This record gives sequence, structure tokens and C-alpha cells, in this order.
Amino acid sequence: MILSHRKHLLPLLAAWALSGAVQAQQVAPQDKDRAWLESKGTLLFEDDFEREETGNGLKDIGKGWESATADRAPHIKQADLDQGILKIYSNEKAAGHGIHIHHDAGFTDGGTTLRFRLPGLNKGESCIVGHVDRELKSVHAGHLCYAYLNPTNIMLRDSKTGIHDLKVQARRAEFLKRKEKLPPDLDAFLQTKQKVVSWKADNEWHELTLVFEGDEMRLSVDGKVLVTHRSEGFAHPMKRWLSFGATSTLWIDDVKVWKVK
Repeated sequence: MILSHRKHLLPLLAAWALSGAVQAQQVAPQDKDRAWLESKGTLLFEDDFEREETGNGLKDIGKGWESATADRAPHIKQADLDQGILKIYSNEKAAGHGIHIHHDAGFTDGGTTLRFRLPGLNKGESCIVGHVDRELKSVHAGHLCYAYLNPTNIMLRDSKTGIHDLKVQARRAEFLKRKEKLPPDLDAFLQTKQKVVSWKADNEWHELTLVFEGDEMRLSVDGKVLVTHRSEGFAHPMKRWLSFGATSTLWIDDVKVWKVK
């Protein structure tokens, strides 16, 4: 009798399992940009941070990374490799500048995949990922473009043709120095160089994909595209450095950089 009931239940259980699998497949996020990088791109470099750093200096993270703010505060550890994780501790007060960790990249179209966590050790934690080209002399420090993942929003910004363009920067500085509002035309122009969407940060690990295709920049978290923006600076032909920044604490792991073009 029990065996007979089991025979009737088996097909029902199989159908239920198949239905659940199909539903899970339908709701599971599909990271199309990650798939684009992996299928169309060439892997330029990857790092899982499974090692120990050798000190606090410019090159002590190892494997080609440089901490541009390390020498400003040589006695303060701002980058720690711990249990296979790059743990960033930005100390702007001591270094006189927010942390800036970079690695050679070098692509026109392509992007980065990584895992990140805002560990909840400090208030206002953020994750900043972007690109720099120090050979570009018309832009302050070569700043090209950045994604800012803040506690309540995400912003994509074209710095090359926006706030870090030397001419724009000089005009903007006049008003900032006098603590005046920017003139309407300059404010409206700068608003076109960035896009902000609401986002609620937490203290869990997340997958991030940041890609550039022509003049478009796209950011996905956990396989879902959260924000896209088009601006001419995103099409810069040589994104030479991948750059990480943080306002306080940030954990990074499993970085991969891909070149499609």
C-alpha cells in the first residue's frame, strides 16, 4: 500500500521539482554584460588576492597593483590582504586624499567584474570603481569615469568631459571658492555628465559588473543592470588604469578585467 502511494507521488514530485526549477530559472538574474565580456572579450588580468601584502608602500599589494596614497601615510595600513580579500581602509585625514588603488587595464570597450562588500565597520561606506588615463593632459590627474555606490544611491559620472576637464574645473572652482551656487548653464551641463539612481546599500557580498561599450557605461549588481548612461567621455580610447576608491572601508575580491576592443 505504501509502495503504491509512493508510485503515485513520484510523478507529482518530479513535476513539482521541474516547475520550481523553471520558475527559478525565470527569476534568476542574467548578467548579460558579464556574459558579453566572457564571450567577446580577452581577459587582461585577474586577481583573487590569495597572498599577503609585503608592507604599506606604493607597490606592496603586489601583482601589479599600486596604492597611490600609500606614501602619503606610510605608517597607516590602508590596504590589507586578509583571507583572500583586499580590505581597503581609506584614511583621508592622514593621507590628505581619499584612497586611490589602481592597476593597468588598457581597453576602449570592455569592463570589470568583481565581488565587493561594504562591511559595516564605518558610517557612510562606499565603493568607487572607475578608470584613469594619466597620459591625458587636458583632464585633472587623468580622471576619466567612475561608478559610485553610495549608501542610498548609485552614480555614473563622465569626469573626462565634466568636472575634471581642466577648463570646466577652473570655471567651477571660481564659484566654489566664493561659496556661491554654480551658474545655471554650468550646473545644467554638469548634470548631463552624470546619472544617479536610488539604491539601498547593505553589508553583504555582491557581484558587480561595470562595462563600457562606445559612449555607454553600464553597471550591474548581482546580475541586474541598475544604471546606464551615455556621455562622450565614456568612449575614451584608452582606459589605462582600473581604479578603486573608498570613503572609508571597502572589501574587494575576485577582480577580472576584460578587453572587447
